[in-house]
Amino acid sequence: MKKTLLWLKIIRPQTLFASLCPVIVGLLVTTNISWRVGMLTTVCALALQILSNLINDYYDFKRGADKAGRVGFKRALAEGDVNIGQMRTAIFITLGIALLSGLFLTVSAGMCDGSFHLAGCLPILAIGLTALLFAWLYTATNHSLSYLGIADIFVFLYYGVIATAGTYYLQTHTFSWQSFHAGAVCGLISMCVLIINNLRDIESDKAVGKKTFPVRFGKRAGELGMFVVVLLMPLFAYLAFGFSLPMAIVFAGLLLFAKTMKAEGGQYNKCLLGAGLVNLLYVLLVVIG
Repeated sequence: MKKTLLWLKIIRPQTLFASLCPVIVGLLVTTNISWRVGMLTTVCALALQILSNLINDYYDFKRGADKAGRVGFKRALAEGDVNIGQMRTAIFITLGIALLSGLFLTVSAGMCDGSFHLAGCLPILAIGLTALLFAWLYTATNHSLSYLGIADIFVFLYYGVIATAGTYYLQTHTFSWQSFHAGAVCGLISMCVLIINNLRDIESDKAVGKKTFPVRFGKRAGELGMFVVVLLMPLFAYLAFGFSLPMAIVFAGLLLFAKTMKAEGGQYNKCLLGAGLVNLLYVLLVVIG
């Protein structure tokens, strides 16, 4: 039980709303849901995010970006809770789950009218392969997305529009602008998570050459960027659902922004948890609205 709780902590459950919520939103804008495909989509999305989290833990430790006693949430390797071999094993197990569930989804996307069509599975195959690639590129190379300060773009895409539009496609074998716009709100909320994380870690990121947006342009520029992201939320909610309840997500976003502006040190961690709740609230607003 102790080991199970340790690994539950290592996979960062407080971050998993980022991959879970856009899948749920994609299902909510779909009629005649295949629950088997929906469950496998959820499993694959969660596996890909957990894989990204583990790779991030592994390579940030090797680069010296994560150390014992860090201001952010504790990292298992840095704290000595697990060793490098155990983390590698966890990475390969999670990769296997992502590949197996992704293979099922790819085949499912190609099935139509009782026969397999290669063209139908290509969009899902492309999404899956690029998601794996960017999970690796996020921190694993000398030119990692997070170290170049361009990870925000990929967070918006893969924890937003691609996740939701891909979920919709798996159910309907078509794309829709509604799923794209609805997923964009999830992507914007996940961008807030990354911005808060980067604001908290400005000094430690500078020390290891991690050129995030706040490191490049300063704390105030990072805060301004978050404000702009929050203001875009009701716009995309309107494009997806018209003038409706999901647009109210902007108020939760502004509250999160206000708390982030006042945060210092470990207080940013509470803001990160708050961002996860904002994503969950958006799903609830979509359900009610």
